[in-house]
Amino acid sequence: MLGAALAVARKDLKLALSGAQGLVQTVLLGLLLIFIMSLSREPGEMSPPLAAAAIFWLATAFGQILVFNFLYGLEEAEGARLGLLLSPAPTQSVWLGKAVAGWVLLFCCQLVFAPAAVAFLGQSVAGSVGLGLLVVAAVDWGLCALGSLLGALSVGRSSRESLLTVILFPLLVPALLAGIRLLETVISGRGLEAVGAWTGTVVAFDAVFTAAALILFPFLYTGEE
Repeated sequence: MLGAALAVARKDLKLALSGAQGLVQTVLLGLLLIFIMSLSREPGEMSPPLAAAAIFWLATAFGQILVFNFLYGLEEAEGARLGLLLSPAPTQSVWLGKAVAGWVLLFCCQLVFAPAAVAFLGQSVAGSVGLGLLVVAAVDWGLCALGSLLGALSVGRSSRESLLTVILFPLLVPALLAGIRLLETVISGRGLEAVGAWTGTVVAFDAVFTAAALILFPFLYTGEE
C-alpha cells in the first residue's frame, strides 16, 4: 500500500509542479485574502497575533479546496480514474497518495502565506519557528486527510468545487480553531503548555479522520454501496 501511495503522490506532485498549475491559483488566492484582511487595520498598526493566525488558516482552508479539486481532477481530465480502480493496489493507496501530495503542496503554499502574513499584518514572531512549522504540519495532515477523503466524493461532478466546500468547511472547524490558537501561541512567544487542550484536539482530529478515510474511502471513490 505504501509503495503504491508514494507512486500516486510522486505522479501528482510531478504534474502539479511541472507547470506550477496546482500552486499558482492557490498562492494567488491566499495572498489576496491576506492582503484584503490587512486593509482592515490602520497604517503602522499591528494586527493581534490571534487575528493574524486566523487569517493565515483562512487562506489555508480556501487553498485546500483548490489543491484537492486539482488533484482529483487529474484523473478525470485524462480518463485515468478507471486505471487506478483496476490496479492491484488497495484503493486506500489512492487516498494516501493524494493526501501526501496535497500535504506537500499546501505546505509549499503556506511558505508563501507566512511571510506575507508577517509583512501585511505587521507581525513579529516571538516563538520558535521550528515549533511553528511543527504545529502547521500537524494541523495540515488532518486537513489533508479529510480533504483527500471528501475529494473522492466530488469526483465526476460538475459542481465539485461547491460540493467540496459545503461539506468540508463545517468538518474543518475543530482543526482550524486548534490551529489558530496554537499558531497564536507561537507568534506571541508563549509555551504550548498554555493551550495543551488544543494540542490534543489536533492529535485526535488527525487520528479520527485518518482512520475514517482508511475505512470509507473505497466506498466513496468506487461508488459502491
